[in-house]
Amino acid sequence: MPTFPFSEADPIQHPGPPPKTSEVVIVGGGIIGVTTALFLAKRNIPVTLLEKGRIAAEQSSRNWGWIRKQGRDADELPIVIEAIRLWRQLAEECGEDIGLTQAGVTYLANSDKDMAGFEAFMKIAAAYDLDTRLLDGDETGKLITGMSRKFKGAMTTPSDMRAEPWLAMPAFARLAVREGVKIVENCAARTLEISGGRVKGVWTEAGYIEASTVLVAGGAWSSLFLKRHGVSIPQLSVRVTVAATEPLPEIYAGAAADEHIAFRRRQDGGYTLAAGGSHLLYLGPDAFRHVTRYLPALRDNPFGTRYFPFAPPGYPDAWSTPRAWAPDTRSPFERMRVLDPVPETAKLRSIERNFKHLFPRFETVRLKAAWGGMIDAMPDVVPVVDRVEAVGGLFVATGMSGHGFGIGPGIGRIVSDLIQGNRSGHDLGRFRLSRFHDGSAIRPGPAL
Repeated sequence: MPTFPFSEADPIQHPGPPPKTSEVVIVGGGIIGVTTALFLAKRNIPVTLLEKGRIAAEQSSRNWGWIRKQGRDADELPIVIEAIRLWRQLAEECGEDIGLTQAGVTYLANSDKDMAGFEAFMKIAAAYDLDTRLLDGDETGKLITGMSRKFKGAMTTPSDMRAEPWLAMPAFARLAVREGVKIVENCAARTLEISGGRVKGVWTEAGYIEASTVLVAGGAWSSLFLKRHGVSIPQLSVRVTVAATEPLPEIYAGAAADEHIAFRRRQDGGYTLAAGGSHLLYLGPDAFRHVTRYLPALRDNPFGTRYFPFAPPGYPDAWSTPRAWAPDTRSPFERMRVLDPVPETAKLRSIERNFKHLFPRFETVRLKAAWGGMIDAMPDVVPVVDRVEAVGGLFVATGMSGHGFGIGPGIGRIVSDLIQGNRSGHDLGRFRLSRFHDGSAIRPGPAL
């Protein structure tokens, strides 16, 4: 079976060399890095984006492709509402078909407890005038056809959207280049140059770039990069397995999930499938160091219950991964250009079985591709979006906790304004870096 369409074997689309100077350097070529660079370039700010492998070859193109307001943390909602407007804007500006479709997101309820959780979110939805509504069992069966069982009910938001990550991210990168962003693939940022408490530049495998401002948006690699400079982020590595089917008759034009199976209609006529509520947590040295911060979230069980004490060699929090290296030596980021987890065979069988069980009309479900991904999760399941107070000119936007694709353009716009010294337009207190170190209680976001 084919696996993931992007790899380090692919031709480089954005070659170097990097410039000698740049007002802003962004580390990480996922949706946060690319959209931040794009919005900075629109303000005529010189910006260089460094990607150690290939643009969006990691989680920004491995996600489910959901663009949802439904189930969001209350502090994320205003940002994702803006993000949905920006998705439409960027889709028009890039001039490419990225599969952007307003088809709704639906959560299926197996129990009264599930419905109670949905009812709690309805209060948040009402505060933001969302079109979210609750369905009973009969209404749920009419919305998503051909299901083998009757659910207790559902929560649905018709205005939520979907897009194709494999198409959207390369298209946004091409748009950023047209706007003036210098993107350099296959060029790892190794270390920062810091003097007098301020960023002075970035050491890369291709040389030094003088810069007064750096954004770290490296997804699962952010904690490892920043720890080298004394900045601690309690990041957890969460592996997911995802598959894409061959074309099938339409059962629902949007995205839906229960505790067993998640599915999303694809532009190519198939479905993107994943397990509804089970992921694999890798417990490396950094995870153990921060374990007490994760206890509230683990009790709420937003990621599942399976743990593995050893990440594969070279992974960000593997026991053998170096935590220190010199600017002129090969870094962990060059040793693994593209983090490409192997999908779990047993999980793929379970995903296929659960989908066919829910939709028995599909006697045969052929998978055209399967892949693994690594989610950069935070203890409270919401991201870090902040300036690093201890280092002038250093910003971080990471820990999107599996929610980053949909909210990405909103975060990109916000971070671009933070870098410029402008008001963000949103209350970012929930996403401050200091919440993990100032004695604040860990308040997990919704596991919806």
